[in-house]
Amino acid sequence: MIFSKQVGLHRHLQMCVRALSSLRYKDLQITLTKTPTRTSGDDHLKFGAHISDHMLEVDWTAEHGWDIPQIKPVSPLHIHPAAKVLHYASEIFEGLKAYRCVDGKVRLFRPREHLRRMSATAERACLPAFDQSEFLKCIQKLISVDQEWVPDSKNQSLYVRPTLIGTEPTLGVSASNKAKLFVITTPVGSYFAGGLKPFSLLADPKYVRAWTGGCGGYKMGSNYAPTVAVQKNALEKYGCQQVLWLFGDDHQMTEIGTMNLFIYWVNEQGEKELLTPSLESGLILPGITRKSVLELSRQWKEFYVTEGNITMKTFIKAWNDGRIMEVFGSGTASIVLPVQEICYLDQKFNIPTDTDTSLTQRLFNEITSIHYYSKPHHWMETLDPEEEEKTAGCG
Repeated sequence: MIFSKQVGLHRHLQMCVRALSSLRYKDLQITLTKTPTRTSGDDHLKFGAHISDHMLEVDWTAEHGWDIPQIKPVSPLHIHPAAKVLHYASEIFEGLKAYRCVDGKVRLFRPREHLRRMSATAERACLPAFDQSEFLKCIQKLISVDQEWVPDSKNQSLYVRPTLIGTEPTLGVSASNKAKLFVITTPVGSYFAGGLKPFSLLADPKYVRAWTGGCGGYKMGSNYAPTVAVQKNALEKYGCQQVLWLFGDDHQMTEIGTMNLFIYWVNEQGEKELLTPSLESGLILPGITRKSVLELSRQWKEFYVTEGNITMKTFIKAWNDGRIMEVFGSGTASIVLPVQEICYLDQKFNIPTDTDTSLTQRLFNEITSIHYYSKPHHWMETLDPEEEEKTAGCG
């Protein structure tokens, strides 16, 4: 009986500690900059080049949990040179967008989906869990503070970058007992110059982005750095703007650069079908725009929508048969982007890109109309946390 009471007391104390150390919006402290830098709009925003005035920052330790979250002027991070993030890539991040809508309100596109993915990635990277709803409220407040940084031009938005890093100052490959969660924002235009301009891909099977049992399905910095040299090589040697990542001896088509892959074709049964690689293998990042494309396409009920593997052999056969109608990538930065050519084993496969009547253009128009609320949709959430609490279950 005594042991049972001790166990019960221990669990009660653990619950109390967790409650006291949670990330809480009501604890948020705000310090405004005395030297605001935003003066006017820019019709030609370079993606990620201009950081907004304020940032959100909160520290965590295994001993005390989450500290008080703060919104403050953007400033350098204070971390020890032995911090685990600098040596073992103990780092994850997200990328979502806020839009100035046609009614003048600023809204976020599917932020809860992004934070669910970030939470799953944090678990995979052995970084601390956080209350997603409370964190979202803090993000909404940050955007509200820097609301004038949200562009009012079409095809522009405020890019939001939540990041979580391990900061324990000890060398050794192990879970970090200290961490820092922070958010910065930046007004952006199109990620790729030229907007919805078709681009070409290098498909070289000797390069692999992800593998079975790895971390390809998670959004962490260690997935990105190794791809830069391959992309640079694709452009300099082959004139291809992006890389089509292949996997396995059968050369499965997986992702396009940092985007999810979609193929719109006529399948072997003679049916129109939108195909994207399945998430089951763990090779594919579960993109939020990917999910949106799938949901919209299934709502239209005009063609089959399938999640499954496709190899280069199958693709080439379809191309030779004239069954490939479109290939495009999807992602937060670009929404959707058409592919005009795939370079593979000294062969070039030209893809139809009639953007005026394409499915790619239709999806771009549909999602953009949701972003700017010319077509009201529950995927968009305002910056008012109290208002969003009433509609949290709708997304």
